[in-house]
Amino acid sequence: MLREETMLRPSLLLLFSSSLLLFSLAEAKTLDPYKVLGVDKGASQRDIQKAFHKLSLQYHPDKNKNKGAQEKFAQINNAYEILSDEEKRKNYDMYGDEKGNPGFNGGNFGGQDGYTYFSGGGPGNDHFSFRPDGWQRMGGQDSKSFSFSFGGPGAGSSSFGFGDIFSNFFGGDMKSRNQFGGFGGSAGPKSGFSSPTTIQSINAQFFNKEIADQGLTWLLLSYTPTSRGYHIFESVLEEVAGSLQGAVKAGSINCQNEQVLCKDLGIFPARSARVFVYSFRSNERGSLVEFSGELDAKDLKKFCQDHLPRYSKRVDLSQFDFSSMAIDKLPQLLLLSSKKDTPVIWRVLSGLYRKRFIFYDAEVPDTSDSMLKKLGVDALPSVIGMLVNGEKHVLKTGIVVKDLKSGINEMKVLLESFEKKNKKVASSQAKKSSQSEPRDNEIPHLTTTNFDNICGEKTAVCIIGVYRSSKTKDKLQTYLSNVSRKTLSRRQNQVVGSGDSVSYALLDATKHSSFLGSFDKSGYKSSDRLLVAYKPRRGKFAVFTDEMTLEGIEGFISSVLNGDVQFLKVRQKPVLK
Repeated sequence: MLREETMLRPSLLLLFSSSLLLFSLAEAKTLDPYKVLGVDKGASQRDIQKAFHKLSLQYHPDKNKNKGAQEKFAQINNAYEILSDEEKRKNYDMYGDEKGNPGFNGGNFGGQDGYTYFSGGGPGNDHFSFRPDGWQRMGGQDSKSFSFSFGGPGAGSSSFGFGDIFSNFFGGDMKSRNQFGGFGGSAGPKSGFSSPTTIQSINAQFFNKEIADQGLTWLLLSYTPTSRGYHIFESVLEEVAGSLQGAVKAGSINCQNEQVLCKDLGIFPARSARVFVYSFRSNERGSLVEFSGELDAKDLKKFCQDHLPRYSKRVDLSQFDFSSMAIDKLPQLLLLSSKKDTPVIWRVLSGLYRKRFIFYDAEVPDTSDSMLKKLGVDALPSVIGMLVNGEKHVLKTGIVVKDLKSGINEMKVLLESFEKKNKKVASSQAKKSSQSEPRDNEIPHLTTTNFDNICGEKTAVCIIGVYRSSKTKDKLQTYLSNVSRKTLSRRQNQVVGSGDSVSYALLDATKHSSFLGSFDKSGYKSSDRLLVAYKPRRGKFAVFTDEMTLEGIEGFISSVLNGDVQFLKVRQKPVLK
Protein backbone atom coordinates (compact mmCIF):
# COMPACT_ATOMS: atom_id res chain seq x y z
CA MET A 1 0.00 0.00 0.00
CA LEU A 2 2.79 2.37 0.90
CA ARG A 3 4.54 1.46 -2.30
CA GLU A 4 1.38 2.15 -4.30
CA GLU A 5 0.97 5.58 -2.66
CA THR A 6 4.61 6.37 -3.34
CA MET A 7 4.13 5.53 -7.00
CA LEU A 8 1.02 7.65 -7.26
CA ARG A 9 2.44 10.83 -5.73
CA PRO A 10 4.60 11.91 -8.75
CA SER A 11 1.64 11.36 -11.06
CA LEU A 12 -0.69 13.33 -8.84
CA LEU A 13 1.90 16.08 -8.49
CA LEU A 14 2.25 16.30 -12.26
CA LEU A 15 -1.51 16.24 -12.61
CA PHE A 16 -1.91 19.04 -10.07
CA SER A 17 0.71 21.30 -11.68
CA SER A 18 -0.74 20.64 -15.13
CA SER A 19 -4.19 21.51 -13.89
CA LEU A 20 -2.94 24.83 -12.55
CA LEU A 21 -1.36 25.60 -15.90
CA LEU A 22 -4.57 24.83 -17.77
CA PHE A 23 -6.70 26.90 -15.41
CA SER A 24 -4.24 29.77 -15.87
CA LEU A 25 -4.63 29.52 -19.62
CA ALA A 26 -8.39 29.15 -19.33
CA GLU A 27 -8.52 32.34 -17.31
CA ALA A 28 -6.78 34.19 -20.16
CA LYS A 29 -9.38 32.75 -22.50
CA THR A 30 -12.26 34.05 -20.37
CA LEU A 31 -11.18 37.67 -20.68
CA ASP A 32 -13.83 39.88 -22.25
CA PRO A 33 -12.75 40.27 -25.91
CA TYR A 34 -14.16 43.80 -26.00
CA LYS A 35 -11.99 44.80 -23.05
CA VAL A 36 -8.94 43.05 -24.54
CA LEU A 37 -9.21 45.10 -27.74
CA GLY A 38 -10.34 48.22 -25.89
CA VAL A 39 -13.56 48.68 -27.89
CA ASP A 40 -17.22 49.13 -26.97
CA LYS A 41 -19.79 46.39 -27.50
CA GLY A 42 -21.34 48.45 -30.27
CA ALA A 43 -17.99 48.82 -32.10
CA SER A 44 -18.03 48.46 -35.87
CA GLN A 45 -15.87 45.92 -37.71
CA ARG A 46 -13.72 48.80 -38.84
CA ASP A 47 -13.07 49.85 -35.21
CA ILE A 48 -12.34 46.25 -34.22
CA GLN A 49 -9.89 45.78 -37.07
CA LYS A 50 -8.08 49.03 -36.26
CA ALA A 51 -7.78 48.10 -32.59
CA PHE A 52 -6.54 44.61 -33.45
CA HIS A 53 -3.96 45.92 -35.89
CA LYS A 54 -2.60 48.44 -33.40
CA LEU A 55 -2.38 46.01 -30.49
CA SER A 56 -1.05 43.05 -32.49
CA LEU A 57 1.85 45.15 -33.72
CA GLN A 58 2.49 46.48 -30.21
CA TYR A 59 2.60 43.05 -28.51
CA HIS A 60 3.92 40.86 -31.30
CA PRO A 61 6.68 38.60 -29.89
CA ASP A 62 9.02 39.64 -32.70
CA LYS A 63 8.75 43.27 -31.59
CA ASN A 64 7.95 43.08 -27.88
CA LYS A 65 10.33 41.06 -25.67
CA ASN A 66 8.78 42.21 -22.38
CA LYS A 67 7.45 39.66 -19.93
CA GLY A 68 3.84 38.88 -20.60
CA ALA A 69 3.87 40.12 -24.21
CA GLN A 70 3.28 36.64 -25.62
CA GLU A 71 0.34 36.07 -23.32
CA LYS A 72 -1.10 39.47 -24.21
CA PHE A 73 -0.61 38.73 -27.90
CA ALA A 74 -2.53 35.46 -27.45
CA GLN A 75 -5.39 37.32 -25.79
CA ILE A 76 -5.49 39.88 -28.62
CA ASN A 77 -5.63 37.21 -31.32
CA ASN A 78 -8.29 35.27 -29.45
CA ALA A 79 -10.40 38.39 -28.93
CA TYR A 80 -10.14 39.32 -32.60
CA GLU A 81 -11.06 35.79 -33.63
CA ILE A 82 -14.32 36.11 -31.73
CA LEU A 83 -15.29 39.67 -32.61
CA SER A 84 -14.31 39.54 -36.28
CA ASP A 85 -16.63 36.60 -36.93
CA GLU A 86 -20.30 37.63 -37.03
CA GLU A 87 -21.62 34.32 -35.71
CA LYS A 88 -19.05 33.99 -32.92
CA ARG A 89 -19.60 37.58 -31.85
CA LYS A 90 -23.36 37.08 -31.75
CA ASN A 91 -22.95 33.92 -29.66
CA TYR A 92 -20.56 35.63 -27.28
CA ASP A 93 -22.92 38.58 -26.80
CA MET A 94 -25.81 36.21 -26.05
CA TYR A 95 -24.11 33.45 -24.08
CA GLY A 96 -20.66 34.66 -23.16
CA ASP A 97 -19.38 31.91 -25.48
CA GLU A 98 -18.53 32.25 -29.16
CA LYS A 99 -19.79 28.72 -29.88
CA GLY A 100 -23.21 29.36 -28.41
CA ASN A 101 -22.70 27.08 -25.36
CA PRO A 102 -23.71 28.65 -22.05
CA GLY A 103 -21.12 28.14 -19.36
CA PHE A 104 -17.36 28.39 -19.42
CA ASN A 105 -16.12 27.89 -22.97
CA GLY A 106 -14.06 30.89 -23.89
CA GLY A 107 -16.58 32.95 -21.93
CA ASN A 108 -17.89 32.49 -18.39
CA PHE A 109 -17.56 29.71 -15.84
CA GLY A 110 -20.39 27.23 -15.84
CA GLY A 111 -21.14 23.61 -15.04
CA GLN A 112 -22.19 20.56 -16.93
CA ASP A 113 -23.47 17.77 -14.71
CA GLY A 114 -21.48 19.21 -11.84
CA TYR A 115 -18.24 19.38 -13.80
CA THR A 116 -16.33 22.29 -15.27
CA TYR A 117 -15.86 22.32 -19.02
CA PHE A 118 -13.71 24.66 -21.07
CA SER A 119 -11.91 24.83 -24.41
CA GLY A 120 -9.37 27.12 -26.00
CA GLY A 121 -11.01 27.25 -29.44
CA GLY A 122 -8.02 28.71 -31.26
CA PRO A 123 -7.52 28.77 -35.04
CA GLY A 124 -8.69 25.56 -36.60
CA ASN A 125 -10.81 24.75 -33.50
CA ASP A 126 -7.68 23.88 -31.54
CA HIS A 127 -8.71 23.36 -27.91
CA PHE A 128 -7.90 21.87 -24.57
CA SER A 129 -10.56 20.13 -22.53
CA PHE A 130 -11.18 19.21 -18.93
CA ARG A 131 -14.43 17.31 -18.82
CA PRO A 132 -16.28 14.36 -17.24
CA ASP A 133 -15.68 11.99 -20.13
CA GLY A 134 -11.99 12.47 -19.56
CA TRP A 135 -12.09 10.69 -16.17
CA GLN A 136 -10.19 7.42 -16.11
CA ARG A 137 -9.62 4.93 -13.34
CA MET A 138 -6.19 5.19 -11.81
CA GLY A 139 -4.79 3.30 -8.86
CA GLY A 140 -8.05 2.16 -7.31
CA GLN A 141 -11.77 1.66 -7.72
CA ASP A 142 -12.67 5.13 -6.47
CA SER A 143 -9.59 6.87 -7.84
CA LYS A 144 -9.91 8.96 -11.02
CA SER A 145 -7.49 10.99 -13.11
CA PHE A 146 -7.87 13.81 -15.61
CA SER A 147 -7.29 13.43 -19.33
CA PHE A 148 -6.18 16.60 -21.13
CA SER A 149 -6.19 17.04 -24.87
CA PHE A 150 -4.79 19.85 -27.03
CA GLY A 151 -5.11 20.56 -30.71
CA GLY A 152 -7.41 19.57 -33.50
CA PRO A 153 -8.46 16.22 -34.93
CA GLY A 154 -6.09 13.41 -34.15
CA ALA A 155 -4.33 15.30 -31.40
CA GLY A 156 -3.37 13.12 -28.45
CA SER A 157 -2.61 14.05 -24.88
CA SER A 158 -0.44 17.11 -24.53
CA SER A 159 3.07 17.08 -23.15
CA PHE A 160 2.32 20.56 -21.73
CA GLY A 161 5.39 22.06 -23.38
CA PHE A 162 4.89 25.81 -23.88
CA GLY A 163 5.95 25.49 -27.49
CA ASP A 164 2.99 23.19 -28.14
CA ILE A 165 0.56 25.42 -26.27
CA PHE A 166 1.50 28.59 -28.12
CA SER A 167 1.67 26.71 -31.38
CA ASN A 168 -2.03 25.89 -31.04
CA PHE A 169 -2.98 29.35 -29.85
CA PHE A 170 -1.33 31.03 -32.84
CA GLY A 171 -1.94 28.43 -35.48
CA GLY A 172 1.66 27.44 -36.13
CA ASP A 173 5.18 26.86 -34.90
CA MET A 174 6.59 29.74 -32.86
CA LYS A 175 9.81 29.47 -34.82
CA SER A 176 7.97 30.14 -38.05
CA ARG A 177 7.86 33.93 -38.03
CA ASN A 178 8.55 36.64 -40.55
CA GLN A 179 9.71 40.22 -40.25
CA PHE A 180 6.18 41.62 -40.40
CA GLY A 181 4.69 39.47 -37.66
CA GLY A 182 2.36 36.54 -37.51
CA PHE A 183 3.01 32.85 -37.26
CA GLY A 184 2.77 29.89 -39.56
CA GLY A 185 -0.06 27.48 -39.83
CA SER A 186 -3.50 28.07 -41.17
CA ALA A 187 -3.68 31.82 -41.64
CA GLY A 188 -5.77 32.16 -44.77
CA PRO A 189 -9.32 33.42 -45.01
CA LYS A 190 -10.75 30.14 -43.70
CA SER A 191 -8.78 30.31 -40.48
CA GLY A 192 -10.07 31.86 -37.27
CA PHE A 193 -9.30 35.34 -38.55
CA SER A 194 -12.08 36.66 -40.75
CA SER A 195 -11.26 38.51 -43.95
CA PRO A 196 -12.37 42.17 -43.94
CA THR A 197 -15.26 42.63 -46.34
CA THR A 198 -13.58 45.63 -47.99
CA ILE A 199 -10.81 43.45 -49.41
CA GLN A 200 -11.84 41.88 -52.71
CA SER A 201 -11.06 38.23 -53.33
CA ILE A 202 -9.45 38.16 -56.78
CA ASN A 203 -9.28 35.46 -59.43
CA ALA A 204 -7.91 35.59 -62.98
CA GLN A 205 -11.20 36.63 -64.52
CA PHE A 206 -11.71 39.49 -62.06
CA PHE A 207 -8.12 40.69 -62.49
CA ASN A 208 -8.34 40.83 -66.28
CA LYS A 209 -11.75 42.52 -66.30
CA GLU A 210 -11.64 44.90 -63.33
CA ILE A 211 -7.97 45.63 -62.63
CA ALA A 212 -5.71 45.22 -65.68
CA ASP A 213 -5.28 48.55 -67.48
CA GLN A 214 -8.35 50.14 -65.89
CA GLY A 215 -6.37 53.09 -64.55
CA LEU A 216 -7.07 52.58 -60.83
CA THR A 217 -4.38 51.81 -58.26
CA TRP A 218 -4.77 48.50 -56.38
CA LEU A 219 -3.14 47.13 -53.24
CA LEU A 220 -2.73 43.40 -53.79
CA LEU A 221 -1.95 40.74 -51.21
CA SER A 222 -0.71 37.38 -52.49
CA TYR A 223 -0.79 34.41 -50.12
CA THR A 224 -1.38 30.70 -49.70
CA PRO A 225 -3.33 29.13 -46.83
CA THR A 226 0.00 28.39 -45.11
CA SER A 227 1.40 31.92 -45.48
CA ARG A 228 2.63 33.45 -42.27
CA GLY A 229 1.14 36.62 -40.85
CA TYR A 230 -1.74 36.74 -43.31
CA HIS A 231 -4.23 38.32 -40.91
CA ILE A 232 -1.87 41.14 -39.96
CA PHE A 233 -1.07 41.86 -43.61
CA GLU A 234 -4.75 41.95 -44.46
CA SER A 235 -5.57 44.24 -41.55
CA VAL A 236 -2.96 46.79 -42.65
CA LEU A 237 -4.15 46.68 -46.27
CA GLU A 238 -7.72 47.24 -45.18
CA GLU A 239 -6.69 50.25 -43.10
CA VAL A 240 -4.64 51.84 -45.90
CA ALA A 241 -7.29 51.24 -48.56
CA GLY A 242 -9.86 52.74 -46.19
CA SER A 243 -7.79 55.90 -45.67
CA LEU A 244 -7.31 56.25 -49.47
CA GLN A 245 -10.87 55.25 -50.36
CA GLY A 246 -11.66 56.35 -53.89
CA ALA A 247 -8.00 56.42 -54.91
CA VAL A 248 -6.95 52.88 -54.00
CA LYS A 249 -8.71 49.52 -53.79
CA ALA A 250 -7.45 46.41 -52.00
CA GLY A 251 -7.62 42.78 -53.04
CA SER A 252 -6.17 39.41 -52.08
CA ILE A 253 -5.13 36.52 -54.33
CA ASN A 254 -5.02 32.97 -53.01
CA CYS A 255 -2.10 31.66 -55.04
CA GLN A 256 -2.91 28.08 -54.13
CA ASN A 257 -6.16 28.42 -56.08
CA GLU A 258 -4.87 30.92 -58.65
CA GLN A 259 -1.47 29.44 -59.44
CA VAL A 260 -1.43 30.47 -63.10
CA LEU A 261 -2.38 34.08 -62.34
CA CYS A 262 0.22 34.39 -59.56
CA LYS A 263 2.98 32.91 -61.73
CA ASP A 264 2.05 35.10 -64.71
CA LEU A 265 2.16 38.19 -62.49
CA GLY A 266 5.32 37.04 -60.71
CA ILE A 267 3.76 37.39 -57.25
CA PHE A 268 3.79 33.83 -55.97
CA PRO A 269 4.47 33.96 -52.20
CA ALA A 270 7.09 31.85 -50.46
CA ARG A 271 6.66 31.33 -46.72
CA SER A 272 5.01 34.66 -46.01
CA ALA A 273 2.41 36.75 -47.77
CA ARG A 274 3.53 39.53 -50.13
CA VAL A 275 2.15 43.02 -50.77
CA PHE A 276 2.15 44.75 -54.16
CA VAL A 277 0.88 47.98 -55.65
CA TYR A 278 -0.58 47.74 -59.16
CA SER A 279 -0.39 51.24 -60.59
CA PHE A 280 -0.06 53.46 -63.65
CA ARG A 281 2.60 55.76 -62.33
CA SER A 282 4.53 56.19 -65.56
CA ASN A 283 3.48 53.54 -68.09
CA GLU A 284 0.51 53.36 -70.41
CA ARG A 285 -0.10 49.89 -69.02
CA GLY A 286 -0.31 49.01 -65.34
CA SER A 287 2.68 47.54 -63.54
CA LEU A 288 3.28 45.73 -60.24
CA VAL A 289 5.71 47.03 -57.64
CA GLU A 290 6.37 45.06 -54.45
CA PHE A 291 6.30 46.77 -51.09
CA SER A 292 9.40 45.72 -49.16
CA GLY A 293 9.32 48.10 -46.21
CA GLU A 294 8.13 47.60 -42.64
CA LEU A 295 4.49 46.58 -42.67
CA ASP A 296 3.19 49.75 -41.11
CA ALA A 297 0.02 51.50 -42.28
CA LYS A 298 1.74 54.88 -42.47
CA ASP A 299 4.63 53.57 -44.60
CA LEU A 300 2.36 51.55 -46.88
CA LYS A 301 0.06 54.54 -47.39
CA LYS A 302 3.01 56.70 -48.44
CA PHE A 303 4.16 53.94 -50.79
CA CYS A 304 0.70 53.90 -52.41
CA GLN A 305 0.64 57.68 -52.78
CA ASP A 306 4.07 57.63 -54.41
CA HIS A 307 2.77 55.18 -57.01
CA LEU A 308 -0.44 56.95 -57.94
CA PRO A 309 -0.69 57.87 -61.66
CA ARG A 310 1.26 60.83 -63.03
CA TYR A 311 -0.35 61.46 -66.39
CA SER A 312 -0.92 65.13 -65.67
CA LYS A 313 1.89 67.29 -67.01
CA ARG A 314 3.16 70.00 -64.68
CA VAL A 315 3.35 73.30 -66.62
CA ASP A 316 4.43 76.90 -66.11
CA LEU A 317 1.25 78.95 -66.33
CA SER A 318 3.06 82.01 -67.68
CA GLN A 319 4.18 80.00 -70.73
CA PHE A 320 1.21 77.70 -71.11
CA ASP A 321 -0.93 77.84 -74.25
CA PHE A 322 -3.84 75.43 -74.66
CA SER A 323 -3.92 75.76 -78.44
CA SER A 324 -0.35 74.56 -78.82
CA MET A 325 -1.07 71.36 -76.92
CA ALA A 326 -3.99 69.85 -78.90
CA ILE A 327 -3.31 66.15 -79.42
CA ASP A 328 -5.40 63.36 -80.91
CA LYS A 329 -8.55 65.53 -80.87
CA LEU A 330 -8.99 65.07 -77.12
CA PRO A 331 -10.40 67.75 -74.79
CA GLN A 332 -7.82 69.33 -72.47
CA LEU A 333 -7.96 70.07 -68.76
CA LEU A 334 -5.85 72.40 -66.64
CA LEU A 335 -5.92 72.36 -62.83
CA LEU A 336 -4.81 75.52 -61.05
CA SER A 337 -3.91 75.12 -57.38
CA SER A 338 -1.46 76.36 -54.77
CA LYS A 339 0.02 72.87 -54.32
CA LYS A 340 3.72 72.43 -55.02
CA ASP A 341 3.04 68.98 -56.43
CA THR A 342 0.15 67.55 -58.43
CA PRO A 343 -2.75 66.97 -55.99
CA VAL A 344 -3.71 63.35 -55.26
CA ILE A 345 -7.25 63.73 -56.64
CA TRP A 346 -5.90 65.05 -59.94
CA ARG A 347 -3.41 62.21 -60.18
CA VAL A 348 -6.15 59.65 -59.61
CA LEU A 349 -8.37 61.25 -62.26
CA SER A 350 -5.49 61.41 -64.74
CA GLY A 351 -5.14 57.64 -64.45
CA LEU A 352 -8.85 56.89 -64.76
CA TYR A 353 -9.38 59.24 -67.72
CA ARG A 354 -5.94 59.08 -69.32
CA LYS A 355 -7.36 57.98 -72.69
CA ARG A 356 -10.17 60.54 -72.70
CA PHE A 357 -8.52 63.82 -71.68
CA ILE A 358 -5.16 65.56 -71.81
CA PHE A 359 -4.26 66.60 -68.25
CA TYR A 360 -2.16 69.56 -67.11
CA ASP A 361 -1.70 71.26 -63.76
CA ALA A 362 0.06 74.39 -62.61
CA GLU A 363 1.03 75.91 -59.29
CA VAL A 364 -0.41 79.36 -58.62
CA PRO A 365 0.59 81.06 -55.34
CA ASP A 366 -2.66 83.03 -54.99
CA THR A 367 -5.48 84.66 -56.91
CA SER A 368 -3.49 87.87 -57.46
CA ASP A 369 -1.67 86.23 -60.38
CA SER A 370 -2.40 88.28 -63.52
CA MET A 371 -2.84 85.14 -65.62
CA LEU A 372 -5.89 84.12 -63.59
CA LYS A 373 -7.79 87.25 -64.60
CA LYS A 374 -7.15 86.51 -68.26
CA LEU A 375 -8.50 83.00 -67.74
CA GLY A 376 -11.54 84.25 -65.82
CA VAL A 377 -10.57 82.54 -62.57
CA ASP A 378 -11.35 84.23 -59.24
CA ALA A 379 -10.68 81.42 -56.73
CA LEU A 380 -8.41 78.41 -56.25
CA PRO A 381 -8.31 75.55 -56.89
CA SER A 382 -9.94 75.75 -60.32
CA VAL A 383 -10.32 73.63 -63.43
CA ILE A 384 -10.26 75.04 -66.96
CA GLY A 385 -11.12 72.99 -70.02
CA MET A 386 -10.63 73.44 -73.75
CA LEU A 387 -12.80 71.76 -76.36
CA VAL A 388 -11.41 70.42 -79.62
CA ASN A 389 -12.69 73.54 -81.42
CA GLY A 390 -10.49 75.76 -79.24
CA GLU A 391 -13.21 77.05 -76.91
CA LYS A 392 -12.06 77.59 -73.32
CA HIS A 393 -14.42 76.97 -70.40
CA VAL A 394 -13.94 77.62 -66.68
CA LEU A 395 -15.41 74.36 -65.35
CA LYS A 396 -15.21 75.10 -61.63
CA THR A 397 -13.52 77.54 -59.25
CA GLY A 398 -12.91 77.50 -55.52
CA ILE A 399 -13.25 73.73 -55.38
CA VAL A 400 -13.99 72.34 -51.90
CA VAL A 401 -14.22 68.62 -51.16
CA LYS A 402 -15.17 66.82 -47.95
CA ASP A 403 -12.88 63.83 -48.42
CA LEU A 404 -10.89 61.99 -51.06
CA LYS A 405 -13.69 59.67 -52.20
CA SER A 406 -16.39 62.32 -52.49
CA GLY A 407 -13.92 64.70 -54.14
CA ILE A 408 -13.05 62.16 -56.83
CA ASN A 409 -16.72 61.36 -57.44
CA GLU A 410 -17.63 65.06 -57.77
CA MET A 411 -14.81 65.64 -60.24
CA LYS A 412 -15.88 62.58 -62.26
CA VAL A 413 -19.30 64.15 -62.78
CA LEU A 414 -17.65 67.42 -63.87
CA LEU A 415 -15.28 65.72 -66.33
CA GLU A 416 -17.88 63.48 -67.88
CA SER A 417 -20.22 66.42 -68.43
CA PHE A 418 -17.44 68.31 -70.22
CA GLU A 419 -16.62 65.21 -72.26
CA LYS A 420 -20.23 65.04 -73.51
CA LYS A 421 -20.02 68.67 -74.59
CA ASN A 422 -16.76 67.97 -76.41
CA LYS A 423 -18.27 65.01 -78.27
CA LYS A 424 -21.08 67.23 -79.56
CA VAL A 425 -18.58 69.81 -80.77
CA ALA A 426 -16.39 67.16 -82.41
CA SER A 427 -19.41 65.60 -84.12
CA SER A 428 -20.51 68.99 -85.44
CA GLN A 429 -17.00 69.68 -86.72
CA ALA A 430 -16.82 66.33 -88.49
CA LYS A 431 -20.18 66.95 -90.15
CA LYS A 432 -19.13 70.36 -91.44
CA SER A 433 -15.81 68.97 -92.62
CA SER A 434 -17.46 66.21 -94.63
CA GLN A 435 -19.69 68.75 -96.38
CA SER A 436 -16.94 71.22 -97.26
CA GLU A 437 -13.91 71.32 -99.49
CA PRO A 438 -10.54 70.17 -98.19
CA ARG A 439 -9.63 72.15 -95.12
CA ASP A 440 -7.23 75.07 -95.35
CA ASN A 441 -5.07 73.63 -92.60
CA GLU A 442 -4.81 70.15 -94.15
CA ILE A 443 -1.24 69.19 -94.97
CA PRO A 444 -1.00 68.15 -98.66
CA HIS A 445 0.68 65.03 -99.98
CA LEU A 446 3.65 65.47 -102.28
CA THR A 447 2.85 64.65 -105.91
CA THR A 448 4.59 65.18 -109.25
CA THR A 449 2.30 68.12 -109.95
CA ASN A 450 2.72 70.02 -106.68
CA PHE A 451 6.35 69.17 -105.90
CA ASP A 452 7.82 72.36 -107.40
CA ASN A 453 5.32 74.54 -105.56
CA ILE A 454 5.97 72.92 -102.21
CA CYS A 455 9.60 71.77 -102.34
CA GLY A 456 10.95 73.64 -105.37
CA GLU A 457 13.91 76.04 -105.64
CA LYS A 458 11.86 78.97 -104.35
CA THR A 459 11.29 77.23 -100.99
CA ALA A 460 13.76 77.87 -98.16
CA VAL A 461 12.94 74.75 -96.15
CA CYS A 462 10.51 71.96 -96.96
CA ILE A 463 9.36 69.81 -94.03
CA ILE A 464 8.24 66.38 -95.24
CA GLY A 465 6.37 64.05 -92.89
CA VAL A 466 7.10 60.48 -94.00
CA TYR A 467 4.82 57.62 -92.93
CA ARG A 468 4.22 53.92 -93.60
CA SER A 469 0.88 53.41 -91.81
CA SER A 470 -2.45 55.22 -91.70
CA LYS A 471 -2.15 55.70 -87.92
CA THR A 472 1.19 57.48 -88.32
CA LYS A 473 -0.21 59.55 -91.21
CA ASP A 474 -3.06 60.85 -89.04
CA LYS A 475 -0.69 61.82 -86.25
CA LEU A 476 1.70 63.62 -88.58
CA GLN A 477 -1.23 65.41 -90.21
CA THR A 478 -2.40 66.65 -86.79
CA TYR A 479 1.03 67.63 -85.50
CA LEU A 480 2.25 69.40 -88.64
CA SER A 481 -1.05 71.22 -89.09
CA ASN A 482 -0.89 72.40 -85.48
CA VAL A 483 2.72 73.59 -85.75
CA SER A 484 2.08 75.42 -89.01
CA ARG A 485 -0.85 77.36 -87.51
CA LYS A 486 0.87 78.22 -84.26
CA THR A 487 4.20 79.78 -85.11
CA LEU A 488 5.19 79.20 -88.73
CA SER A 489 3.60 80.22 -92.00
CA ARG A 490 2.97 77.24 -94.25
CA ARG A 491 3.15 77.59 -98.03
CA GLN A 492 -0.10 76.59 -99.68
CA ASN A 493 0.30 74.45 -102.75
CA GLN A 494 -1.49 77.07 -104.86
CA VAL A 495 0.83 79.89 -103.85
CA VAL A 496 4.36 80.44 -105.09
CA GLY A 497 6.90 83.00 -104.02
CA SER A 498 4.99 84.39 -101.09
CA GLY A 499 8.16 84.55 -99.00
CA ASP A 500 7.17 81.78 -96.60
CA SER A 501 10.18 80.44 -94.72
CA VAL A 502 8.94 76.88 -94.51
CA SER A 503 6.46 74.59 -96.26
CA TYR A 504 4.90 71.30 -95.19
CA ALA A 505 3.95 68.10 -96.94
CA LEU A 506 3.28 64.41 -96.34
CA LEU A 507 4.81 61.47 -98.18
CA ASP A 508 3.81 57.79 -98.36
CA ALA A 509 7.10 55.91 -97.98
CA THR A 510 5.66 52.69 -99.39
CA LYS A 511 5.05 54.41 -102.74
CA HIS A 512 8.12 56.62 -102.98
CA SER A 513 11.11 54.63 -101.72
CA SER A 514 13.32 55.91 -104.58
CA PHE A 515 12.62 59.49 -103.50
CA LEU A 516 13.85 58.73 -99.99
CA GLY A 517 16.85 56.94 -101.49
CA SER A 518 17.98 60.32 -102.78
CA PHE A 519 18.69 61.35 -99.20
CA ASP A 520 20.02 58.07 -97.83
CA LYS A 521 20.97 54.84 -99.56
CA SER A 522 18.82 52.80 -97.16
CA GLY A 523 15.72 54.74 -98.08
CA TYR A 524 14.89 54.67 -94.35
CA LYS A 525 13.08 51.37 -94.88
CA SER A 526 13.34 50.50 -91.18
CA SER A 527 11.47 53.63 -90.09
CA ASP A 528 7.71 53.75 -89.76
CA ARG A 529 7.77 57.55 -89.49
CA LEU A 530 10.30 60.38 -89.82
CA LEU A 531 10.60 64.05 -90.69
CA VAL A 532 12.87 65.27 -93.49
CA ALA A 533 13.90 68.92 -93.48
CA TYR A 534 14.96 69.56 -97.10
CA LYS A 535 16.69 72.75 -98.35
CA PRO A 536 16.20 72.65 -102.15
CA ARG A 537 18.48 75.63 -102.91
CA ARG A 538 21.42 74.14 -101.04
CA GLY A 539 20.78 70.48 -101.78
CA LYS A 540 21.00 69.61 -98.09
CA PHE A 541 18.78 67.80 -95.63
CA ALA A 542 18.35 66.82 -91.97
CA VAL A 543 16.28 63.98 -90.52
CA PHE A 544 14.25 63.67 -87.30
CA THR A 545 13.59 60.06 -86.26
CA ASP A 546 12.77 60.43 -82.55
CA GLU A 547 9.33 59.74 -81.09
CA MET A 548 6.73 61.86 -82.85
CA THR A 549 5.28 64.24 -80.29
CA LEU A 550 4.05 67.77 -80.79
CA GLU A 551 6.82 69.19 -78.65
CA GLY A 552 9.50 67.09 -80.36
CA ILE A 553 8.41 68.10 -83.87
CA GLU A 554 8.12 71.77 -82.96
CA GLY A 555 11.56 71.67 -81.32
CA PHE A 556 13.12 70.05 -84.41
CA ILE A 557 11.63 72.62 -86.82
CA SER A 558 12.72 75.51 -84.57
CA SER A 559 16.25 74.09 -84.48
CA VAL A 560 16.24 73.79 -88.28
CA LEU A 561 15.23 77.46 -88.69
CA ASN A 562 17.73 78.61 -86.07
CA GLY A 563 20.59 76.72 -87.69
CA ASP A 564 21.06 74.40 -84.73
CA VAL A 565 20.75 71.21 -86.78
CA GLN A 566 23.56 69.68 -88.82
CA PHE A 567 22.59 69.26 -92.48
CA LEU A 568 23.99 66.64 -94.86
CA LYS A 569 24.42 66.69 -98.64
CA VAL A 570 21.77 64.80 -100.60
CA ARG A 571 23.04 61.81 -102.59
CA GLN A 572 21.23 63.09 -105.65
CA LYS A 573 18.52 65.62 -106.38
CA PRO A 574 15.22 64.12 -105.13
CA VAL A 575 12.61 63.66 -107.83
CA LEU A 576 9.09 62.31 -107.49
CA LYS A 577 8.10 59.68 -110.01
